[in-house]
Formats: sequence, C-alpha cells, structure tokens
Amino acid sequence: MNKSLVVSWIAAIIATLGSLYFSEVMHFVPCTLCWYQRIFMYPLAIILGIAVYRNDRGIYKYVLPLSLIGILISGYHTLLQKIPYLQQFEMCTSGVPCSKDYINWLGFITIPLLALIAFITITISLVILARSQKEEETIQG
Repeated sequence: MNKSLVVSWIAAIIATLGSLYFSEVMHFVPCTLCWYQRIFMYPLAIILGIAVYRNDRGIYKYVLPLSLIGILISGYHTLLQKIPYLQQFEMCTSGVPCSKDYINWLGFITIPLLALIAFITITISLVILARSQKEEETIQG
C-alpha cells in the first residue's frame, strides 16, 4: 500500500467529514463556492478510498484534475474572504455571501483555507505518487 495514496485519501475524508460537520452539526449554510468545493472534494473521498483498497497507483491520472480545480476554487474563495477589494467580484448573488467568514481561527484560518489545504495535500501526495510510478516504469522497462 502506497503512503502517498493513503495520505491523499485521509485528507479527502477529513475534508469531507469537516464540511459535513460545519453544515449539519454547526448549521453553517454553504455558499455557492462552498458547494463547488464540495462537488470536487466529496467524490475524491470515494475514488481515493477505492484506489487505496485496490492499490491503484494509476489513479492520479483521474484525481489530479479534480484536486487542481479544487485548488483554484478554494484559493479564489480564500482570497475573496481575505482581500476586501475582491469582494466586488463576488460570485454569490443569492443566499449566503461567499465573503462571509463562519470561522476565523487565529485570524486567518477559514473554511475555504481548510479546503485549500486539503486539496493541496491531495495534489502533492498524488504528484509524489505519479513520480514514483514513472520512476518504477523507467526502471522496469
């Protein structure tokens, strides 16, 4: 079993359970960008779980695009919350504004930042997996 694969799966599980905790237990209503982040994170918990079970080291080909798009969305969302100038470009026009901070731990840790960290962790783990996979293929043949 590959450690990089397991790390990426654990990051996806923690992010998924964390977002469910915030919405279902804490009753924080997700904004539009939060929903988009969920759309890209939730399948990763399932896909990576199956990949860990099957020891599918080629899964990075399918998961990296999802995690990279997730980085873009959560990165934009984090910047939107932290840079007031960007709020004029806010996408959320109904419901909860995307610039709303439900949590602000230590003055900078927000829900989108937590999602960004999870997506980055998944991406780095899968890049490591991809490199080790390619090194093995080079050595073998």
